[in-house]
Amino acid sequence: MPVTTTSTTSNTTFNSLKSHNGVEAKLNLKPCNGKGVNHPLDPLSADEIAAASLVVREYLATQTTIKAVKFASSLHVPPSKSAVLAVLGLPLPRNAKIDLKSAQQECSRRMVEVQIIDAIEGSAYEVFVELNQNAGTIWKQNGPIAASGALQLGKVNKLIKLPYGAQPGLTPEEVNEAEFVLRKDPKVVQIAREVGVEPENLYADGWSIGYDDRFDPGLRLQQCLVYARKSEHENLYAHPMDFSVVIDSNKMEVLAIDFPRHRGPKGTNDPTSFDGQPGPITTNAEEAYEFAQRERIPPPMKSFDFLPDLMAQDPSMPPLRTDLKPLHVSQPEGVSFSLNGNELSWQKWKFHIGFHPRDGLVLSTVTYNDNGTVRPLFYRMSVAEMVVPYAEPAHPHPRKFAFDVGEYGMGTLANSLSLGCDCLGTIAYLDGSHVALDGSATTIQRCICIHEEDAGLAWKHTDYRVGGKVRSARGRKLVVQMISTVANYEYIFNYNFYTDGSVQLETRLTGILNLYCKRPGEEEEATYGVEVAPGINAHHHQHLFSLRLDPMIDGVENTVVQSDITPTPFPTGHPANHAGNGFQVNKTSLTKAGGYDWDSSKHRLWTITNPNKKHYASNLPVAYKIHTKDWDPLLARNDSQIGQRAEFAQHSMWLSKYNEDQLWPARKYVPQSRGIVSDSIGPWTKDQHSVEDEDVILWLTYGTTHIPRPEDFPVMPVEHLSVWLKPNNFFNFNPAHDLPQLDDKRSRLVVQGADNSNCCRA
Repeated sequence: MPVTTTSTTSNTTFNSLKSHNGVEAKLNLKPCNGKGVNHPLDPLSADEIAAASLVVREYLATQTTIKAVKFASSLHVPPSKSAVLAVLGLPLPRNAKIDLKSAQQECSRRMVEVQIIDAIEGSAYEVFVELNQNAGTIWKQNGPIAASGALQLGKVNKLIKLPYGAQPGLTPEEVNEAEFVLRKDPKVVQIAREVGVEPENLYADGWSIGYDDRFDPGLRLQQCLVYARKSEHENLYAHPMDFSVVIDSNKMEVLAIDFPRHRGPKGTNDPTSFDGQPGPITTNAEEAYEFAQRERIPPPMKSFDFLPDLMAQDPSMPPLRTDLKPLHVSQPEGVSFSLNGNELSWQKWKFHIGFHPRDGLVLSTVTYNDNGTVRPLFYRMSVAEMVVPYAEPAHPHPRKFAFDVGEYGMGTLANSLSLGCDCLGTIAYLDGSHVALDGSATTIQRCICIHEEDAGLAWKHTDYRVGGKVRSARGRKLVVQMISTVANYEYIFNYNFYTDGSVQLETRLTGILNLYCKRPGEEEEATYGVEVAPGINAHHHQHLFSLRLDPMIDGVENTVVQSDITPTPFPTGHPANHAGNGFQVNKTSLTKAGGYDWDSSKHRLWTITNPNKKHYASNLPVAYKIHTKDWDPLLARNDSQIGQRAEFAQHSMWLSKYNEDQLWPARKYVPQSRGIVSDSIGPWTKDQHSVEDEDVILWLTYGTTHIPRPEDFPVMPVEHLSVWLKPNNFFNFNPAHDLPQLDDKRSRLVVQGADNSNCCRA
């Protein structure tokens, strides 16, 4: 029910913003944390979040019957793409109808979407707040005292009740409360004690329940994966319990206890001997046992720790290494990049760095200064979704379909990064803020780190002739990094920018495997998992990410071209292929929205082209090509529960036309979602609308299929995934051609006193 209120008008604040083309624009922008907003896409400050919450509270108290509320998320609603591009002096979409003054006015507004839950009724709402010009400053100076005059902070433009069953993402507070609920529940305590675990040693990871038809979709649910812990910081994942618990996240009470079935020795109870159907909704242990058809399984109790003090107490663990000498990263003259608020400039690159509670790290308005000409490349890039489907079909394991972006939020779960450990060298940091359950702001300090790294040789050539010269240039990369912890797993996201005009999204996976107990006598070589330690089973699973890429390669209108590299069709001996060595590139413009698949047999690659601009020599469209080795397909069936909920993972790449409301491919409200809904990538592209020479969006599905190994336990070595965006007919020649030759006087030979005079001499 849309409702509009009035608000007081504040004094106008003007900030000067230097646009990408060097033109200075006067913007009517709000102070943020006491400083001027530098960029129309700046993330919400802690003060703005708190101010928006106060506006919502006062509105609910005076205009609705909602008596108690939980804040799930507060998201910055950005200005339109056309307005942002106009203000920054970048090329506009072909049919854009906006003048600079209107764009400045639009970019001066700070709009917030606040997602709330009626704590009594369980209904969820979207509240759209327009903050006043100085809302952040008023809150900073007055705090809660401003409650008596919340309207001076802003106004509610619209209140929307979400459809029944739509659930905002789980909050850190709800997830952290889960194990306390378990410890207080008499029946959970009873079944834990039956296998020798006292309630104070009972721990749980709260997960979104995924998909379970036994429950009313209107309930806000968590499934709790349960573990024992022998001491405060001991590795709890080494002691998985043989049951899981479902709780109501609004009432914080236990609804059901599930005991998964187990397979017997191979040949006696093979994978087809039970149907995987869910058991009854019950907290009665006897009923749950009857369904499981097995005896209780005590948790394995051998410790497998990774903290140094605990490792030192375990004689089975090796001592820490002492033979690694220090390796320092030093920049005695300082860094080569500069930060203006959230806007970064480095080596001809310029872009905006954003913190998003859901997407995590968001990069926007990426441009490259090509010999004095500012060339636009990407309007926005972020990891818009990811899914972790597990392979075990026995209930309740199929509920473990984690959508770590949509169900929890990569930004909300971001780490505060440590200097000299998480980030090495000379570091700049940015903070990020998100709303807490009570409406206050939570700030994660140093959650984004920025630094430079040596990237090895950028290029080299030796003239092998007598007296010939050698020329080499070392590459450099700029790293923008965020690390998020989602229960047991860590995800490291690095956006790397290179001196040759390339961009790389490097995703690293580490942390701890999701583990379950294995009973004595169970089949030795499990079909759906690996026994990584005695009695500890790690299920097979996948990690599939969706990179949402909004390109503007020399302009907003682009076309994606598919290139298949195949042998020439002429046989050996044919006049057109006498030696039989011919192969060719077959190009096809992808003109329709929809899903497309990588084909390794054809060395398939995709390029994002601007058909309206050609390279001066090749006469081919300017472009950036996409390169990755990590096109992993979804292994679950397309008509499966997860295949429908994560339809984006059914194809390597999707194309759609830009729509400002289409940000997340697996729908906006992911928790407890069912089937395919209109608000997801499949329906968006079903009409196969034109994406040729249009404002096109690419959704790239990359990932890995993880068959665990004992070496992944107790903590997993980093797994590397990588997506590259490389210039293709974009620059006149190698853009790293102008790199100077490095003569590093600090480099030394291992043998002390040896002559270093022949280093890097042409």
